[in-house]
Amino acid sequence: MTTETAASINDNPLIIAGKTYQSRLLVGTGKYKDNEETRQAIETSGAEIITIAVRRTNIGQNPDEPNLLDILPPDQYTLLPNTAGCYTTEDAVRTCRLARELLDGHSLVKLEVLGDEKTLFPDITATLEAAEILVKDGFDVMVYTSDDPLIAKRLEDIGCAAVMPLAAPIGSGLGIRNPYNILTIVENANVPIIVDAGVGTASDAAIAMELGCDGILMNTAIAAAQNPPLMASAMKKAIEGGREAFLAGRMPRKRFASASSPIEGLFF
Repeated sequence: MTTETAASINDNPLIIAGKTYQSRLLVGTGKYKDNEETRQAIETSGAEIITIAVRRTNIGQNPDEPNLLDILPPDQYTLLPNTAGCYTTEDAVRTCRLARELLDGHSLVKLEVLGDEKTLFPDITATLEAAEILVKDGFDVMVYTSDDPLIAKRLEDIGCAAVMPLAAPIGSGLGIRNPYNILTIVENANVPIIVDAGVGTASDAAIAMELGCDGILMNTAIAAAQNPPLMASAMKKAIEGGREAFLAGRMPRKRFASASSPIEGLFF
């Protein structure tokens, strides 16, 4: 039995809002030099869920401008409208409702309510308020939050379809700054945990997956690379490898050496 076959047998599928996905890499559509580079990178990534900043991207609200959906058709991808750039509960809720109207009743959204322009950390109070409103309004909410395990659990209890703790500040590329908090969130969750923000390179993605995260959402790590399609390929492989390593179960850490070839049973 190959490693790939063994992993697929032992793995649980990624299910979000009742839909099953093969890829655990979710990608954004911002910061690319043009639509063609966007298309190439996303195709190479193998991602099935594509997040779109409704306030910054034309998905039909501006009929005289290029429409992103022309290169990323909804029949090929699950669209994940997000509330990037929203700093109040009211703006975030309004943006989600606009996306639902533009996308013919589409209910899956990524909620983020930011606290300030410098750190782009989430405003947790406003995030909790907006999540409650949107869940009651029939949305399937994937929510960007801090790496606080207690807040992650509260968002799950509200009814969010997935909880998305940051690894580091948005766009920073600093990697997983607090792996033990992420691990605690994963261990206590009954919904998918998707790391969102802070991943910079393939090794960061592998670490997040080795912690047991269900997936990773990224944008800048791919779009800001010197070769975005190649980085998209690297991220795809890192997530697959990290997931397999998690399923395999790593060896315990030891302080001192342990011979690969034991001396017990030697004839001399």
